[in-house]
Amino acid sequence: MSITQEGNIAMALSVHTDKSVLGVDWSKIDTVLLDMDGTLLDLRFDTEFWTEIVPATYAQNKGINVAAAKAFLNPIHAKESGHLNWYCLDFWSNVVEFDIAQLKQQHAANIRWRPEAENFLRRLRASQCEVVLVTNAHPDTLRIKLEQVHLEPWLDKIFTSHSFGAPKEYQAFWQQLQMASAFEPQRTLFIDDSESVLASAEAYGVKHLITLRQPDSSQCMRAKTRYPAVLHFDELFKGLPSFDG
Repeated sequence: MSITQEGNIAMALSVHTDKSVLGVDWSKIDTVLLDMDGTLLDLRFDTEFWTEIVPATYAQNKGINVAAAKAFLNPIHAKESGHLNWYCLDFWSNVVEFDIAQLKQQHAANIRWRPEAENFLRRLRASQCEVVLVTNAHPDTLRIKLEQVHLEPWLDKIFTSHSFGAPKEYQAFWQQLQMASAFEPQRTLFIDDSESVLASAEAYGVKHLITLRQPDSSQCMRAKTRYPAVLHFDELFKGLPSFDG
C-alpha cells in the first residue's frame, strides 16, 4: 500500500509510505504552529552565520586562524545543543566577547524566505486556522528577521522560547505555550525542520507533525525523515483559500 491515512479517522494528514505529505484535511485543523528558521526562512543564513561568519570574526579579533576559532567554538556548540543557551545571543556574545546581534544585523540582507512560504502564510491567513509562530530564536534575532521579512501580517501570535525560559525541545515549553495560548493538541498542526523539536511536541500530544526535506538551500535534500515531510509549502496548498481570499 503506497498511501496511508496517519492513524485513525481524526488524523488530518494523508502520507505516502516514503513520508511525503500528500495532503491535509484542513477541516480537522484549528491551530497551525510554525517554526521560523529552516521552516519559513531559509536556514542557509543561520548556517553560514554560525559556521563561517562568527568563527571568522572571532579569529580576526583574537589574532588566530579560523581553524583555531572553530576548534574553540565547536565543542561549546555541541555542549549547548538542544538547550536555551544554544539559541541565546547574550550567551554567545559573552563567549566570543563581541556583540553577536550587531554582527547579525550587519548581514541581515542575506535573510530569505523558503520557497512558497509567504504564499502558504497568505493562504493560512485566509483560512479558519489560528496561525502561531513558535521559535527558539533569541528576541534580538526575531527582531532582526521580522525587520527583514515581513512575517507579522500573516500571524495571529508570536512566541519565542526565551520568554518561557525553555526551548521547544523541553516539555516546559509546551506546557507554558498552552497556558499562554490555549490550543487543542489533537487539532493542531506543527511544522518544524527539527525532528528533535517535533519529537518533543509529539510527546506533549500534538497530533499532526510535518518536517522539511530541505531546510537549508545550500545543503542536500534529506533522503529520509522520521516525520511526514514536504519539500516546499505548495504541497500543502490544496484545501486552503487562495491568498486573495
